[in-house]
Amino acid sequence: MKMKIICLIMFAAVVGSASAQESSVFLKAGFNMANVSVTDGGDVDEARMLPSFHVGLQGDIPVIKNILSIQPGLLFTGKGSKVQSGTQGSNGYFKASTNPYYIEVPVNVVVKAPLGDGAKFFVGAGPYAAMGIAGKRKLEYQALNIVYNRTDNIEFSNDDPTTSGEEGAGYGILRRFDYGLNGTIGFEGKTAMFSVNYGLGLAKLQSGADNNADANNKHRVLSFTIGFRL
Repeated sequence: MKMKIICLIMFAAVVGSASAQESSVFLKAGFNMANVSVTDGGDVDEARMLPSFHVGLQGDIPVIKNILSIQPGLLFTGKGSKVQSGTQGSNGYFKASTNPYYIEVPVNVVVKAPLGDGAKFFVGAGPYAAMGIAGKRKLEYQALNIVYNRTDNIEFSNDDPTTSGEEGAGYGILRRFDYGLNGTIGFEGKTAMFSVNYGLGLAKLQSGADNNADANNKHRVLSFTIGFRL
């Protein structure tokens, strides 16, 4: 309940801050190419990419008119990855996908370059924080010529981000809270915008993992977004 209240406050802040400064708010949605790093250096396996989506709001608060803006956002976004081995229809075939959904709050500092007639090219970066709220874990495999399917709800740790420990950690449980860095590049017009974004997760996915020294097992999300000014 406490975290739902926090999310509502963040939602009001995105809309309220933009309105108060005669700025703008975009309703945005798009396609995610979600993955999880598989090496200590943070590399990903392209075969494990999982398609997903995002939808939400983005504020645009000018710091220097038409040149520099702060863009807070509030998104519902899907992450995760898949694993597959063997050939479908044969014994030994295995496929598993993990698709958690988060409420994510990115805050980007964006530099803009006017192109004329109200159009602008922009590039920016900043941090994000996210809270896992739902998701599915799907499993499909074949043994002895029998195909098995199973779908489970993802379970998140009952972590309190204000404490040093992680409450509710356990085997097969994902960390509830994710954080990291994101970058964005795109074009903005008078009524619409398009951007390509990349989210670089800095928190381990597995519950109970205290060591974040390497970049293995962290979210990586490439997304494509279209938005309309409200």
